[in-house]
Amino acid sequence: MTNIIITKGVSKQYGETMRVKDLDMVVKEGSIYGFLGPNGAGKSTTLKMILGLVNPTSGNISVFNKKINYKNRLSILKEVGSLIESPSYYGHLTGEENLEIVQTLRGVSKNRIDEVLNIVRLENQRNKKVSQYSLGMKQRLGIACALIGNPKLLILDEPTNGLDPAGIQEMRELICLLPKQYGMTIVVSSHILSEIDQMATDVGIIRNGELVFQNSLENLHSHSQERILIKTLNNAAAKEIILKSGMNCKLNGDYIVLPKLSDSEIAHYNYILSKNNIGTVRIEEHKKSLEDIFLELTGKSVSL
Repeated sequence: MTNIIITKGVSKQYGETMRVKDLDMVVKEGSIYGFLGPNGAGKSTTLKMILGLVNPTSGNISVFNKKINYKNRLSILKEVGSLIESPSYYGHLTGEENLEIVQTLRGVSKNRIDEVLNIVRLENQRNKKVSQYSLGMKQRLGIACALIGNPKLLILDEPTNGLDPAGIQEMRELICLLPKQYGMTIVVSSHILSEIDQMATDVGIIRNGELVFQNSLENLHSHSQERILIKTLNNAAAKEIILKSGMNCKLNGDYIVLPKLSDSEIAHYNYILSKNNIGTVRIEEHKKSLEDIFLELTGKSVSL
């Protein structure tokens, strides 16, 4: 699989503040790359560097296997659509008139306006002034502007910010549709873990400007170690009995903690404890939530 974006050792420093540090990022073709981190972690700065809006202090950035520099930046960006922070628009013009301006600047066919309006489901609001659009409609218009050049890569910075639940659902469905139907690669940043969990195929987690995790969403979920917790009437004695049987375990508060076990193994240890006259009060299966994993990686609370 081709890598659409590769950054190597990318850093950005403003004065004494290091906003991004030694970032090695890889975005695969056809993926939805969820760029996740708390507010202020360096997500927007990273995306701006990929788009050439901000020059990195050090490191290299390649898009479509071409290293970005001042000579080739514009030719590369012809195949990139983006929506950074919030969409820009002329409120006194209609949605269609706003798109006509972008279409002219991009030098694409006027037919493309109808296509992108259908993609973002604004065909029925095309003649309405943008000042009368809801926040969700403005966000979709911003994505329509980003799509008008038929990009291979779409970069979206916090596209669900400020939307109500219905708007978030619409945005999520739209983002998930684009790679399947149009073969696009998407990078979408967010500080909301549950949003990324519902649309990304791959995840990069950034903390204080450093990438602390990068892999598939499936791999992130695999970090949620399942454990068996047993509470007995004599935990200290029960722990020794379980250890003597050859199973690793430890005491944690009111529970004995064991690794993930099958139902038959749990029944076996329960039987051993009963045979040694130790009453079992409770057996529970515990699994780290994605929020717990995020918290461990970022050291900050996660938005839900």
